[in-house]
Amino acid sequence: MRHFEIPLTSALAAAFVLAIVSGAAAQPASAGPAFSEQLGQVNFPTSCAHQVQGAIEKGVALLHSFQYQESEQAFTDASEQDALCAISRWGQAMALDHQLWDFPSTETLAKGSAYIDQAQKLDAKTGRERAYIAAAAAFYKDDPKLTHTARVEAYSAAMATLSRDNPQDSEAAAFYALSLVSLAYDDVDALASRKKAIAILEPLFAQQPDDPGFAHYLIHATDTPELATQGLAAARAYAKIAPDSSHAIHMPSHIFRRLGLWPDVIDSNLAAIAAAAAATQAHRGDASYQFHAMDFLDYAYLQSGQEAKARQVVDGVKTVPGATGAQIVEHQSDFAVQNAIELHRWKEAASLPIPDERLDLQDIVYWARAIGAARSGDLEGARADVQKLTECIAARDARGKERGDRMPMGEAADQLEAEGWLAYAEVKSDDAVAKLRAAADREDSDHSDPFSTPAREMLADLLFELKRPADAVKEYDAVLKDYPNRFDALYGAARSAAAAANPVLAQKFYIQLVAISLPGADRPELQDARSFAYKN
Repeated sequence: MRHFEIPLTSALAAAFVLAIVSGAAAQPASAGPAFSEQLGQVNFPTSCAHQVQGAIEKGVALLHSFQYQESEQAFTDASEQDALCAISRWGQAMALDHQLWDFPSTETLAKGSAYIDQAQKLDAKTGRERAYIAAAAAFYKDDPKLTHTARVEAYSAAMATLSRDNPQDSEAAAFYALSLVSLAYDDVDALASRKKAIAILEPLFAQQPDDPGFAHYLIHATDTPELATQGLAAARAYAKIAPDSSHAIHMPSHIFRRLGLWPDVIDSNLAAIAAAAAATQAHRGDASYQFHAMDFLDYAYLQSGQEAKARQVVDGVKTVPGATGAQIVEHQSDFAVQNAIELHRWKEAASLPIPDERLDLQDIVYWARAIGAARSGDLEGARADVQKLTECIAARDARGKERGDRMPMGEAADQLEAEGWLAYAEVKSDDAVAKLRAAADREDSDHSDPFSTPAREMLADLLFELKRPADAVKEYDAVLKDYPNRFDALYGAARSAAAAANPVLAQKFYIQLVAISLPGADRPELQDARSFAYKN
């Protein structure tokens, strides 16, 4: 039973939580990976013994929902029952590659390579199975000089060939589409790679609506401002396809967040939090699934005007089942940063404690402290925090080079944001505008998803502070096109329109702000919004 207590906002979420937590309580801890089978329908025939086919298809379904620990166990079960089943070794290796999440460590690469070596020695009976193993071998190639991107490119090329040569294998098409999304995440022809993946996945999802891979990967492929509407049907379906995957319950909120559908984001992640907690307690997952859902929940509370509930998310971090001390420190710090910046509590941001973490992981806190100090008039503190942020980013870049990451060119957006607000505090208005505009353009060109406030919204805030309200409205409007229903962008646009002597436009923004605020919303900006919204 979880201890993270946040009241539910709908009967749907309540039903989800009751079903998930009750199921976890009724299941003995020794039940292992056979805890649940509602993972969707996959079609992955193999030449392995008939009695292991169910375990293999379960492993593939779990792969499709990024339930990696359970997936590896399912493939391990298959290999133990059929020692000659080569594809089960492929599955064990694939479960070690957490695509879109993180890149395998040197040790993990070695373990995956060992699984693939075993699979190749077993010499699968069909050309299709040998092609799957060869594609994974391209990723796990024993070459320390290969970068993350180079491995993904080699794997994607192999999956393209496999999918082309086996047109009847829809799972191969799904895995190939996921590799294209991985390339997009590595900024390899990002938009074109996403569109190519969507073109593969949309007809498959229409033809086989119960396959978890098609819905899940379609959500990831469309998880950008310009593509999000194309993922809404998949988002509405995925949690129903695989209701026993906490990640499947959470994933629809990626699209809901893009479209500013805050009640849907909240319901999805309350249910996902309960599912993740139950899975961790049953030894079928780890705390990362719950933390990810909490991140989205915190953000949605802030955007729907619910400050007190956002604060509860920070307090709830320490009760997440299976969380390590380091994870608790990291996530409490991250959520506290997000809350302080989104709520414009500048003195709170300036005094955020420095977590006991590696220097490269302290960047978010120094970023928030620098902005908070600059915006609350602490010039000395802002300068010191900007300097520390510079050191953090250097450490972050060095670590990225060690991993073989594709390195960005020029100053990072977070560095430019902090420097921009420092310039504002130093009364260097032109420099401040130039820095924040560069940060906004950088985010746009990189197609990046900012941790908290978009850089263009910060630019709009700056223009308002510099008494350029008409210019501010234009920037807020641009933000709202990419980030619909953002609370601060709506409030800023409304204030700016009023200051620019455009009360009709101001009222429009204030009405929209009130509309997205859920019952019990307590952010103080809403008092002004309500009084202005309903003027004659």
